[in-house]
Amino acid sequence: MTFDYIIVGAGSAGCVLANRLSESGRFNVLLLEAGGRDTSPWIHIPLGYGKHFTNPKVNWLYTNEPDEAVADRRIPNPRGKVLGGSSSINGLVYIRGQREDYDRWRQLGNEGWSFDDVLPFFRKSEDQERGESEYHGAGGPLGVSDTRTRHPLSDAFIESAVACGFPRTDDFNGPQHEGFGYMQLTSRKGLRSSTAVAFLRPAEKRKNLSIVTEAHATRVLFDGRRATGVEYERGGETHVAHARGEVILSGGAINSPQLLQLSGIGPAQHLRDIGVDVVADMPDVGSNLQDHFNIRLVYRCNQPITLNDAVRHPLRGARELANYALRRRGFLAMGASVAAGFFRTDPALATPDIQIGITLFSAEKIGQKLHPFPGISLIVRLLRPESHGTVMARSADPYEAPAIRPNFLHAVRDGEALALGCQISRRITAARPLADYIESEHIPGEEIVTDAEMLDYLRHYGATSFHPVGTCRMGPDERAVVDSRLRVKGIEGLRVVDASIMPMIVSGNTNAPTIMIGEKASAMILEDARG
Repeated sequence: MTFDYIIVGAGSAGCVLANRLSESGRFNVLLLEAGGRDTSPWIHIPLGYGKHFTNPKVNWLYTNEPDEAVADRRIPNPRGKVLGGSSSINGLVYIRGQREDYDRWRQLGNEGWSFDDVLPFFRKSEDQERGESEYHGAGGPLGVSDTRTRHPLSDAFIESAVACGFPRTDDFNGPQHEGFGYMQLTSRKGLRSSTAVAFLRPAEKRKNLSIVTEAHATRVLFDGRRATGVEYERGGETHVAHARGEVILSGGAINSPQLLQLSGIGPAQHLRDIGVDVVADMPDVGSNLQDHFNIRLVYRCNQPITLNDAVRHPLRGARELANYALRRRGFLAMGASVAAGFFRTDPALATPDIQIGITLFSAEKIGQKLHPFPGISLIVRLLRPESHGTVMARSADPYEAPAIRPNFLHAVRDGEALALGCQISRRITAARPLADYIESEHIPGEEIVTDAEMLDYLRHYGATSFHPVGTCRMGPDERAVVDSRLRVKGIEGLRVVDASIMPMIVSGNTNAPTIMIGEKASAMILEDARG
């Protein structure tokens, strides 16, 4: 089996690559995915993301290593293992981050990655429900839609934030990122618009695109320092696919560095320690891991109008099912956060450092049974963590999960900023009109008062936002893993195209930026192929 391009990972970036590299018909493309097809109806129903937190059929079910800074807990770190990758199991939120995030990438020496450079690729993907504008595209593969159902609790959340002095914004991906408003989702007509649906479905019947699911990549093959193919296992058998042109890793910030390390590219001593022959000593493969640490504030409401109540009462639940089946509206059409806000914990900051989102349900832990009372949750997220971590292969066994160490709260500033963000969020819930719906604070509870007490609560109950990035960092310096065209440094015929190439995490959800990375990389690869 010989192809022009071999893509490892059919996730948020991999599906984009498969579409764009095959659409001219000039190149034969192989797309390898360790998971199966996205056949579960709960993948395509937006609220169905709650079904996937512990589902091994579509989830790698990773966990972070215990860390004293977070009370020695193993924090779950789910990642998509299915066509569409994490875009098939995430909360559908469409957020690009701040203009300044990308301008900072360019200031670090990454030519072609300023906001003005990447905006055309965001627009290229988009089929924006509101139509085309300076910031948005229409007619692209990816459905981007407004929340289909407004809710009095979401309205009250936004109004209370405005009453507290925060601005309102109607478009977090437009000219004003800061403020409070309703989210947009990667959905179309009430159904999830994953990259499998948006990019792969239109392409999968092309004769020059081969898609192989349940194919676990075990290593990249080399002739000297040129990547020549990929070895993978499927159904208990080992297969080899050869690449005339390039091998492209799109496994994400956890799987891509692990596969590089298993293939002999990484910190030389670590590779020798786990029994892998060294192809290239690259100390930073697997370093620079960044993620958004967050905490949940849960409130008991005084009116039975939350998802908790619809689930508890069979008649109301039936009405919700009918509303979704007939109109694609209601709770089942919701993403992870219905409304959100971006604000600064310090007026001296140039841009917001905290994101807060409201969910119209509550539970003791994410993915667990909903509370037996009306409840909502506020997810408070630190946008630009100073703490960085690592992803390192434990052994030469490709089926053994890597050691994931995000080092949450290792930087003192991270905990201080998030604790302050929680206190500001409490101010919003105490303001009217949202306060009129609140009976009491259930988690962490009113006994947590001081910043020190809140910080201790963060250590014991904070979690990941499922936004790992940075482990195959892009940069001009010699320690960076890929250059600005996403080519692995010192290696021919090998690129990394996924969230792992981000030199710094963006100030918001990471799925939309990863799709943009796939778009921009596709254009660069095709440009390089033309010579």
